[in-house]
Amino acid sequence: MLIAIVLFCVGLLFLIKGGDWFVDGATGIAKKFHIPEVLIGATVVSIGTTIPEVMVSVESALIGHGEIAYGNAIGSIICNCALIAAISMTFNPGKVERDALKYPVSFFFVAAAFYVYTAYFTGVFSRMSGIILLLIFLVYMVTTVNKALRMTKSEEVKEEVEVESKLLKNILLLVFGAVAIAVGANLLVDNGTIIAEGLGVPESVIALTFIALGTSLPELITAITALVKGHSELSLGNVIGANLFNLVLVSGAASALSPFTLPLSREINGINASLVVDIPLMLAVMLIVTIPALVKEKDYRAQGIILLCIYVCFCAYQFLG
Repeated sequence: MLIAIVLFCVGLLFLIKGGDWFVDGATGIAKKFHIPEVLIGATVVSIGTTIPEVMVSVESALIGHGEIAYGNAIGSIICNCALIAAISMTFNPGKVERDALKYPVSFFFVAAAFYVYTAYFTGVFSRMSGIILLLIFLVYMVTTVNKALRMTKSEEVKEEVEVESKLLKNILLLVFGAVAIAVGANLLVDNGTIIAEGLGVPESVIALTFIALGTSLPELITAITALVKGHSELSLGNVIGANLFNLVLVSGAASALSPFTLPLSREINGINASLVVDIPLMLAVMLIVTIPALVKEKDYRAQGIILLCIYVCFCAYQFLG
């Protein structure tokens, strides 16, 4: 058990550092070729911080642990909203650009509607449902790229002098980041399963809490960095983008490669607890995060405090319920 815990922690470190290298490398390459920063943020950064969830969920699904793939996606969304966005809102609430959020928020709830239908009415995340989620991801990416390019079409791109060694460094960061993420994902899944079995805790609970928090650490690091530099809006945008990718890319890739049924770890009045607690809570915290931003164009400290309380209660329910 001790070895498994140590390796689990090593896996988290690989995921964190790998995600950091990946984002730095991808951002550096994008800047080298004058790709607009708004496009980098809308695509590379959100995808980069979501790669740990993708790797963990795909690896889990392929070895027959759909509970981890399913729980990690939902748990990461809850963690992103009720912990990461909550920290930013609690310590630095402020104005939010409504127009920048409407697009990813709309796509999130479209994907969430399909996700809810699949969970409640079929109970099976089939290969076809995975393909549909991946298609939503593809449509979002294509339309976001087109929108970003149109926004910057009339802007003059500033020339930057880049030495070839800098480009090589960014490519190496990208490659080593991807490798570190893959290694970390393997360590996390394998040893997370061992720990779950050793403690007698259902795998879905581990996925919804420890693994979800671990794979959300890149978003947490982004949030803290943005908070320190006074750019809390960047953190909020990254959280919403990462939440969308958790639904369409993480869940989509896992179920397309290895379909799985809705996991059952516990029941509430004879109903799968995931349908009563996890999915409704995922939607609720996303609404709490986004509605004030879309209606009032700002977020509030009270939002952050409420979300943090929700996250504490959620973790308590998972382990003590």
